[in-house]
Amino acid sequence: MAQLGSSLSAETETLSNVLSLVEAFRAFDSDNDGAINAAELGGILSSLGYNASEQDVRAMMQEGDTNKDGLLSMEEFLEMNTKDMELGELANFLRTAFQAFEVEGDDALTAADLYEVMGNLGIDQLSLEDCQSVIASMDADGDGAVSLEDFRLIINSLF
Repeated sequence: MAQLGSSLSAETETLSNVLSLVEAFRAFDSDNDGAINAAELGGILSSLGYNASEQDVRAMMQEGDTNKDGLLSMEEFLEMNTKDMELGELANFLRTAFQAFEVEGDDALTAADLYEVMGNLGIDQLSLEDCQSVIASMDADGDGAVSLEDFRLIINSLF
């Protein structure tokens, strides 16, 4: 493992949990409009076996709807569900890497890409194997890469 030590596996588990939230949001967003309304939230809660009243659903919506438009955006949904998550030093490394990838204009991020950018930035605490673990924890479809959009959502939710 890298100099990050044993915390890396806990940190990659956190990344995986955030990815699960991204996937849950997409399941909630049944009409694929990029936002969850109260009916969509109530429907998914019901399908998961939660018997949430309309009042409960409204309260959840009000808690997360920071811009008060009556909808939960992906960012609001992630903020609502990740405020107690911490990623430690790894988050700072990934944020730096993300900023470099935004400049390059790539659509997806692989472990090799992450490792190369970290090296170019002088961040040598992550080995290639560590980078593979990080990418695997965020790889929704198992293709060995993370879309830049998902990477952005996950990293931004942790800051």
